[in-house]
Formats: sequence, structure tokens, C-alpha cells
Amino acid sequence: QVQPVESGGGLVQAGGSLRLSCAVSRATSSNYRMGWFRRAPDQEIAFVAAITMSSGMTAYADSVKGRFTVSRDSAKDTGYLQMNSLKLEDTAVYYCGVDFGFSGTYSQTWTYDYWGYGTQVTVSS
Repeated sequence: QVQPVESGGGLVQAGGSLRLSCAVSRATSSNYRMGWFRRAPDQEIAFVAAITMSSGMTAYADSVKGRFTVSRDSAKDTGYLQMNSLKLEDTAVYYCGVDFGFSGTYSQTWTYDYWGYGTQVTVSS
């Protein structure tokens, strides 16, 4: 069973930085997409960023462009989300998803086949 596992969350002051990691165990292909999503309290899950592991192609939500950077280490089947200039509104549980089929666009949750359990990011004032 493919299993993404997020790590790196925590408590940080506004303006600070965190780097999240998503390690994928038992990946069935080297060509897949990794998406980062987040769910803030009392809100629906929202797209944050995505990267195609083979090509390195990236995509970002407007709310994080210029502040967050997604990257990957394909040899380790691990993706990263570098979050800088964090704001209070970035507080959420962050999830990574893995999409082997590329059935939908990167921002659609339904296209992702496997999900991690999430990691909490809390930004304080």
C-alpha cells in the first residue's frame, strides 16, 4: 500500500518559516504528482501547491505564490513544501496527496489516489 507521510509541522510566529516533508513509501511509479492541500478550522480543504515528481513542474494557489516553494527529491520519493513569510491565515492541517493517474487537474482532491494523515501548522501573532 502506497502511504504518504507528512512531517515538519509545528508552531511558528507570523513572518517565520517552516518546511514540510512528504515521504511516499512503496510508490508504484516514478511518474506521479504530489499535491499539498490544507484544511483550516471550520473551512473546506484547499489546494496549496503541487509538483510532478518526474518533470518538476509546479503549481501554486494564488494565496501562497511568492511565499511557498514546492520541491522534490525523486530518488527519495519525497516532496517538500518550504513555507516562508507565514501568516496567521496559513494555520491549518496540511496534507499531501499522491496522484498516479493524472485523471484530473492538480487542484482537484478527487484526482489524488493516496493521502497522508496530515501535519498541523499553527502560526501565532
